[in-house]
Amino acid sequence: MPERVRFTLDGRPAEAEAGTSLLAALWNAGRRAVRTSVSGEARGPLCGMGTCFECRVTIDGEPHRRACLETVREGMDVSVSAPAGLQIPRRHDSRGAPRDDTTALSAEVVVVGGGPAGIAAAVHAAEAGARTLLLDEQARPGGQIWRGEAAPAAREWLHRLACSGATVLSGATVVDAPGPIELLVERDGLPVRVAFERLVLATGARELFLPFPGWTLPGVVGVGGAQALLKAGARFEGLRVVVAGSGPLLLAVAAALSHAGARIVGIAEQAPLPRLAAFGAALWRQPGRIAEGLGYVATLRGVPYRAGTWVREALGDADVERVVLAGARPSGEWECDVLACGFGLVPNLELPRLLGCETTAEGVVVDASQRTSRNAVFATGELCRIAGVDHALATGAIAGLAAAGRGTPPTLATRRARETAFAGRLFLTFALRDELTSLARPDTTVCRCEDVPLGRLAVAGSAREAKLLTRAGMGACQGRVCGAALAFLRGFTPDSVRPPLAPVPVAVLAEEEAEGPTAPGAGEAPAPGPRSA
Repeated sequence: MPERVRFTLDGRPAEAEAGTSLLAALWNAGRRAVRTSVSGEARGPLCGMGTCFECRVTIDGEPHRRACLETVREGMDVSVSAPAGLQIPRRHDSRGAPRDDTTALSAEVVVVGGGPAGIAAAVHAAEAGARTLLLDEQARPGGQIWRGEAAPAAREWLHRLACSGATVLSGATVVDAPGPIELLVERDGLPVRVAFERLVLATGARELFLPFPGWTLPGVVGVGGAQALLKAGARFEGLRVVVAGSGPLLLAVAAALSHAGARIVGIAEQAPLPRLAAFGAALWRQPGRIAEGLGYVATLRGVPYRAGTWVREALGDADVERVVLAGARPSGEWECDVLACGFGLVPNLELPRLLGCETTAEGVVVDASQRTSRNAVFATGELCRIAGVDHALATGAIAGLAAAGRGTPPTLATRRARETAFAGRLFLTFALRDELTSLARPDTTVCRCEDVPLGRLAVAGSAREAKLLTRAGMGACQGRVCGAALAFLRGFTPDSVRPPLAPVPVAVLAEEEAEGPTAPGAGEAPAPGPRSA
């Protein structure tokens, strides 16, 4: 029998399997709604990975903790109904251990982000002899793609990371770059100052959510959000699930949920069938991807798959109960308990932009060594192009080697070029159709944090005006959800990036007043060896 952990939920005894995220534990307890919005609406998780801030709960008296980033632990006191209040300093960290005082660390190479790209960068930098520190917001490295993963590739890279000599600092959120060679990090409610000589950015991507009527109902999650919940320990046995939106992730997540016991009601892909057929035909030189796709098809045999179709509306009382379809076929309805809906990915550009790196709508601009417009700063993975795990590993390795002063092996350059070309085909195949811009009605919520409907944004001509007139983009997620949506719906370009990059206790911001940046060499990371902070 798996080990069970006992905790308190709204004053009542509860338990969950050890290692489960708190959000997954709430999901398994039937709590689809985990917070109340500013206008009194019940809200459930959307992204499942710390981006949307829709899963904020109170833990041990401290409000506004993201349940998806917390691992359930013995004796944890959780409230999903307590009103927001002042931040209460923690006496213990998320693992139950006593907190340390403010920390200062430094390393020759600091990598931000613990997904495949960040892991590859940290491994190659450390193996090349550089003192390397990997900062990751999650409880353990692996990112979304390798979260809880037992695949051989994931095990191999995680083992290699553990043996590389790189230090891993988990639960670490970068909130500012107060100096040219320094980051300010929040960990367990306390500040950590991190100095670097070279910096590798591997902050990945997040799902693109497009608003439609009913998308704020509990039970409506992202496609990646459903995957994150599943990997974090959420149970889907017997649940009727509709998977919708766009991109190859739809099939992968539908297959994973089916393996977990979910009943997949149907899959709605907005891309038209001719584009999908042409994409599939072009894969003949990539047998591995063909085999992967055939595996999904075999798992999902009998599941309705509708190309050129999208969700027009989600309906239900307390939770989602059914969805209305639109598109190539006559509109119809699918009944469901869960709607997993996402429209691809967008890069997390907040930190690169704060650092002054040149960016475009597609990602960070880099040279052949993955170096950005800032000489000592490199970028890798989905930050540069939405291209998948193989591209992330190749560009991560190149960036890690470059940060350690090494050149790019020809094999890595060839692999990057191949995966970049594949990314181009993905982009053309799953380009979003114009009809999706008219899904939201005037009363449809666009900014979930501040409950701003689309109609109130009619007079706004830019992201800045939207903030000034309606507070759209000024909530806890700081525009990470509505910003990308409004870029698609209204053509708004991102507003300026200002610290902090995420909501943090005042004690962390007070660290900004400390005198000067930490010099490299002061408060160095521990000596090389397999370890994790």
